[in-house]
Amino acid sequence: MKIADIRKLDTGELAKESTKLREEIAQLRLKLYAGELMNVRLIRGKRRDLARMMTVMSEQLSKERI
Repeated sequence: MKIADIRKLDTGELAKESTKLREEIAQLRLKLYAGELMNVRLIRGKRRDLARMMTVMSEQLSKERI
């Protein structure tokens, strides 16, 4: 997901998306440990998306407090 798309979401939607992304990462890790996942870079991409979401969410929350 691109940063421009993430910035369009509000805080509630970002929280839902981050929860969903965390679950996807957990499922990918399980598949990796079971030997079912061949493309390990998927996990890296999902983790980076999650980091982008968390960064934007913290920016939005800090703007709301001011």
